[in-house]
Amino acid sequence: MTSIAYRSVDVDGLSVFYREAGPADAPTLLLLHGFPSAGHMFRDLIPHLADRFHLVAPDLPGFGQTELPPREEFDYTFEHLAAVIDRFTEVIGLERFALYVFDYGAPIGFRIAAEHPERITAIVSQNGNAYEEGLSEGWNPIRAYWEDPSPANRDALRGFLTPDATRWQYTHGTPDPTAVSPDGSTLDDAYLARPGSDEIQLDLFGDYRTNVARYPAFQDYLRRHQPPLLAVWGRNDPFFLPAGAEAFKRDLPHATVRLLDTGHFALETHAEEIATAIREFLA
Repeated sequence: MTSIAYRSVDVDGLSVFYREAGPADAPTLLLLHGFPSAGHMFRDLIPHLADRFHLVAPDLPGFGQTELPPREEFDYTFEHLAAVIDRFTEVIGLERFALYVFDYGAPIGFRIAAEHPERITAIVSQNGNAYEEGLSEGWNPIRAYWEDPSPANRDALRGFLTPDATRWQYTHGTPDPTAVSPDGSTLDDAYLARPGSDEIQLDLFGDYRTNVARYPAFQDYLRRHQPPLLAVWGRNDPFFLPAGAEAFKRDLPHATVRLLDTGHFALETHAEEIATAIREFLA
């Protein structure tokens, strides 16, 4: 049985919750989740890797068990979230580590990597986008909000915060939706239902435009520093297209790209396959 510790640490006045497993002196893999989930999305992956790696999975501010300060007291932008996680790695003593980035975790992880390239040993991108061609038409309602942040366009995005939308994200593109446990999406819905969470998520939808604006900087980091990269991607993702995975090869000719017959939350159906790919890649 894998021993997983559930901890919280003070990061400059913010309580950040994280999961930790594996030998402390083993190579570290920092696991960064996405919307609308938390570190619990790695619950099936961690046991497959904890014998060989030191695994750390924080909940981002505004998600999961990490403290949820009100919008008036905390700036919910991706720049700020990246700064908190960057500082988190320093507080718990991570000096060098590989990144596993998914969804929102990608622009956060790439910001950290571009700021501290000497600390990054490798990158695993699981449906973690850094190229315009990886964005599907599913982003159109959010793009409309970027172009015109009116109350009407903001309210139009509330449909993404419903239980039906969460469950759809988990099951869309999977060969057998009945193979996807409802536990993860149900927990996500509980977090989304907390007072004030909806407005925080809408703020982040609006701020995601800053990530797209940073794509050229992320790509410049990849070209200049050539980190080893594995893109392991659910090919049926309704938000991040396989073209986004293949695009890594433009800047990283030696990148490994593996497309899986599943959707956005690929770990729900392919945790063992992804773990095997990571073990081979990081060996």
